[in-house]
Amino acid sequence: MQPLGSQKDSAAWIIQTWAAFIISISMTTFGIVNLPVDSWIKGFMGMGLAFSVGSTFTLAKTTRDLHEAKRLTARIDDAKVEKLLSQHDALNLK
Repeated sequence: MQPLGSQKDSAAWIIQTWAAFIISISMTTFGIVNLPVDSWIKGFMGMGLAFSVGSTFTLAKTTRDLHEAKRLTARIDDAKVEKLLSQHDALNLK
């Protein structure tokens, strides 16, 4: 069973993940800029890098959203909302 509280990451973990991201993007960009090839090839590789980063963020967000949707508290909240909606009578204004 999963814990009901939300997971909190430490400040050190957050700094490490941002540092790793910034260093990896910077070094890859540096490598692309210094390649001994034509500029159209560098542009193509830069576009590939940009799309890879964007799709990585999208995948991470989707994975997180799926995980949160499966949590027990989310399922309980959904059941409560469904029960309230089924008991609501829109025609009864009392």
